Amino acid sequence: METKKTFLNNEMTRRQFMKISGKSLAGLALSASTLKLLGCTQEQIDDGQVAITATPAGLLVVNADICVACLRCESNCTTVNDGTASYFSSRVKVTRNLMYNQNSIGMYADLNKGWDVFPDTCRQCADAPCANICPVEAIAQDARGVLTVNEDICIGCTVCTMACPWSMINVNPDTSKAVKCVLCEACVEGCPSGALYIVPWDQVTADAQLPWIG
Repeated sequence: METKKTFLNNEMTRRQFMKISGKSLAGLALSASTLKLLGCTQEQIDDGQVAITATPAGLLVVNADICVACLRCESNCTTVNDGTASYFSSRVKVTRNLMYNQNSIGMYADLNKGWDVFPDTCRQCADAPCANICPVEAIAQDARGVLTVNEDICIGCTVCTMACPWSMINVNPDTSKAVKCVLCEACVEGCPSGALYIVPWDQVTADAQLPWIG
């Protein structure tokens, strides 16, 4: 029998969402209120098109089904943070996902699936490999709980890049400093299709119900 649990506070909400953070929601039957909150359909959930990441700011929702690969999120990210458009240095990754389908064999090799495009970004790990391995301790949580890079002490050694399981942190070739997502939401503001957005924790707490993840 399916059991649903209403999240009563932010701490409870974060704990439960962290268990599926950064993963597809496929296999979960979501309530109508949760589907509305996440801006998706049950069909998109069932097809594995929707993933969420629990961040200090809220739920980062990625809906690959409506991503149009315009790359505006990447250009917005670097324009806001670096003053120039650079897909390589972008904290949100789409370009690298254009080249592979689910079997990693080419851009359009699977005629049933077609293009495989989706925005992807830092998981804001509670026990972050990038921060743990940094030899100068340049990566640490700020007052919001967001992992940030202290460029004053970063030496650009690229160890953090190699340590990240998702390769979400780069070293900017122009500054020789590590760059990663700081949840500025520039990517969200620039997304024309709504494929990438953040749901604040207070909205999640007030409205969301999900099957209990034991």
